[in-house]
Amino acid sequence: MPHDAALCATQQPCEICPIRYRAVCAHCEGDELAELEGMKFYRRYEAGQVVVWAGDRMDFVASVIAGMAGLTQQLEDGRTQMVGLLLPSDFLGRPGREVAAYTVTATSDLLLCCFRRKPFEKLLIDNPRIASRLLEMTLDELDAARDWLLLLGRKSAREKIASLLVILARRAAALVKRRPEGRIVIELPLTREAMADYLGLTLETVSRQMSTLKREGVIELDGKRRVIVPSFVRLVTESGDDSDGGPLS
Repeated sequence: MPHDAALCATQQPCEICPIRYRAVCAHCEGDELAELEGMKFYRRYEAGQVVVWAGDRMDFVASVIAGMAGLTQQLEDGRTQMVGLLLPSDFLGRPGREVAAYTVTATSDLLLCCFRRKPFEKLLIDNPRIASRLLEMTLDELDAARDWLLLLGRKSAREKIASLLVILARRAAALVKRRPEGRIVIELPLTREAMADYLGLTLETVSRQMSTLKREGVIELDGKRRVIVPSFVRLVTESGDDSDGGPLS
């Protein structure tokens, strides 16, 4: 772990954690939460700061509490490709694997709830609730990766940008146990450049499509990082998905 990451002195109780009902600890109660409470520590990273480099030993696992991180992989010719995003409640690291498969970089200010990898691996053996929840999250991540393959391979630039906004809106709503509907405010945790990299587009295309969506009333822009969606249903339609999250037939 980078030495310049800030170790947070103040930690909040698990019971009032903003990701309590979606994180790896979602099914835990009482003594189980108390055990996690005694193991955890927080770390903050500034936007652009590397959490871990691909190929480096990773002695911790973590849940994203706030912010976003990008997963990147380097090709043999030196080019890098963003292959995934970590949003609030997502799990970072893999129990049983000592080496990081991807470089993880904070795309916005990032707050992680961390656990040392070895004690966490023992906890998985002793606590079936946590192991079960981690399996659920892994399968959800697999589904999301398949959906993203569809997005990258078949969707237009406009649909790609709308789809990313839909993903961010749905995650924010899920954290407070709500369905996204009506007028929604989205805080973008990544720059236009990062959006372009992740969506496989040029910066110019992202800027042009965002301006078009704004001009047509699909979104409103409040500064560089705040997007207001007047109608979530219309945004979903623009993404090429149906209201339940599946592709339109």
